[in-house]
Amino acid sequence: MKFTVQENKPLTATVYRMTLRGDTRALLRPGQFVQLQLPGFYLRRPFSVYDWSPAERGCMTLVYKTVGRGTEAMTRIPVGATLDALVGLGNGFITDDIPAAAAARAPLLIGGGVGVPPLYGLCRRLLLQGQRPAAVLGFNTREEVILRADFEALGIPVTVATVDGSEGVKGFVADAVETLAAPLDYVYTCGPEPMLRAVHALCGRKGVGGQFSFEERMGCGFGACMGCTCETVTGGKRICKEGPVLVWEEILWQTRG
Repeated sequence: MKFTVQENKPLTATVYRMTLRGDTRALLRPGQFVQLQLPGFYLRRPFSVYDWSPAERGCMTLVYKTVGRGTEAMTRIPVGATLDALVGLGNGFITDDIPAAAAARAPLLIGGGVGVPPLYGLCRRLLLQGQRPAAVLGFNTREEVILRADFEALGIPVTVATVDGSEGVKGFVADAVETLAAPLDYVYTCGPEPMLRAVHALCGRKGVGGQFSFEERMGCGFGACMGCTCETVTGGKRICKEGPVLVWEEILWQTRG
């Protein structure tokens, strides 16, 4: 499917925002991802979706970090360029079929680094459903903080944690969660695996459930190559197909490390 680049600009020294116009009707849930075909590269690259408008001539926004030759080349794609994309991949976050007690309260959104962007669309969905989310966003330093103002503009409480203490709470997201006054009812989280492990342990200690969005290297992006399969308590699951979102109860860390 063809998309036209509407915007491609830096948010920090290494993080960019790209907006694409095209048919976004396949995007149904926050937390789904797309596979972009970048000019000059054979394998498609997976990117989570920050936000989108579901229409035949809609827009979707991606927030990406430069981590290799592909994403570095992506920063130089000009406005007006056309890109091919597979849209609406993965299962995404479930917001309308979680325990009623949790749904009626205030879920906590926990993001780390470029795991923060997909939580924005999730936050908007939760607000539309009458929930009262809050967010904890984790980064290494003040210079890496992204999208804080975007979440605050939605009118939700936002806590920032930085490893070096240059902004907000000093430490990791789990440290920031411990500073919150509100009880922990339910968690949605996305970020690097060490962070997800820490949040998973935190949920275990607090006795709350949650949904965890995983990052993984992918070959095809739609379940054919089986290259991103991980073991869960219910058997093997493909991160690109049955994931990237897994629920707390099914995650088996010992088979992922």
